[in-house]
Amino acid sequence: MFSEPDDPAVVDRMRAAHTVACAALGAAPCPPASGGTREAWGWQGRTLGKPTTGPYGPGWLRVVNSPVEKVSSKLWTGPEDAERLVPRHVPRPRLHLVREWAEGDDVYRAELYDFVAGGALSATPALTEAPRLTAAWWSGLRTAIGGLSTVRTERTAVRQAYLDRAMPKYLAFLGRPVPTVPPAWSTAHGDLHWANLAGPQLSILDWEGWGMAPAGYDAALLHAYSLAVPEAAERVRREFSDILASEAGRFAELVVITELLQSAERGDSQELVPALRQRAREVSGLGR
Repeated sequence: MFSEPDDPAVVDRMRAAHTVACAALGAAPCPPASGGTREAWGWQGRTLGKPTTGPYGPGWLRVVNSPVEKVSSKLWTGPEDAERLVPRHVPRPRLHLVREWAEGDDVYRAELYDFVAGGALSATPALTEAPRLTAAWWSGLRTAIGGLSTVRTERTAVRQAYLDRAMPKYLAFLGRPVPTVPPAWSTAHGDLHWANLAGPQLSILDWEGWGMAPAGYDAALLHAYSLAVPEAAERVRREFSDILASEAGRFAELVVITELLQSAERGDSQELVPALRQRAREVSGLGR
């Protein structure tokens, strides 16, 4: 999740679109006493989600916005594809209804999900404090990631062309060439960070970008977003030791470090940069 956009025009436009979406899907915003003032914003106000009540009971209505010329089929259809193709034993809120409409040069997409009690474990992708999670929660996450990795799909979360271009650039500080071809590929959630994980009952949120990625990608991404909290990072390493200690896992860590260093150039999670660079040296065998 991200903070409310600075541009009041974006805020007003997205709130108005959410009102339109409620009417289109037969949902109503929850009253303030029931948490109805809660808002979850996406990057630069691209998405807005709020709790609702409607035809399926308590729900979460999310609105996505894109300029017509920038509609991405990968992100636009991800939640519907996940609802159709990912087995139900991978815990996530069920997607019930979808509506799309256009207003001028903008396209909107409304998605009505089951409400997830407890909510996301973090307000931001990167942790600021260690969450208190049960052994059953961690076991469920391992099982979910393992089950998802075997799902057959033509969707792509990470492209080889990106690895060939970005890894040499953002890992140049290592002082030696890095491989850019993963040992293996598997299906990943593609955005497995702490703002997309719910508890105390496990649920995995935001299925926009799922698809094929270097094997071990989800565990590597979760670990990278844990680096600011050593206790949490150590727990991720312990829970996913079989993945992260493998050749594929080490490569996946370099992939996500590349992505997050690039993202930091845009101002995202800049506090992680020193730890990301240090972790890249460790994974590459260049010392601690």
